[in-house]
Amino acid sequence: MSHAPSRVKTYIFVLLMVVFGPLGNVLLRKGMKSIGPLTGSSPEQFLQFAGIVLSSSTIWLGIACLIAFFAAQMLVLTWADYSWVLPASAVACASVALMGHFLLGEAVAPVRWLGILIVCLGVLVVGQTPHSTTKEKNSL
Repeated sequence: MSHAPSRVKTYIFVLLMVVFGPLGNVLLRKGMKSIGPLTGSSPEQFLQFAGIVLSSSTIWLGIACLIAFFAAQMLVLTWADYSWVLPASAVACASVALMGHFLLGEAVAPVRWLGILIVCLGVLVVGQTPHSTTKEKNSL
């Protein structure tokens, strides 16, 4: 009996990777931007800064999103080849640019959008290939 998930399930978890990875990083950026830079170099100042960082709900939400990304990536890597997963998840470039623009107010240059379009076209090509080409090995 095969334990390989359907192609749809693999795509769903890649989509979760594409959403949660960039979203986690955007939330970390927002949280750190609101906190500001570390201004001193003494151990006391560092500990005070770490306390402020760890008390930020935005930072914790970002960490939760990155944990969700990591869990989805681990699952997908058990179902699909590494050489398929990483290129397929590269569509995150688009979500990074969209989130940066709409959530962080960053300007995204037209040439960057062109590059993102090229990457997304590559993702479409990779998505048409088999997601797993390795045979299951019996190991103890």
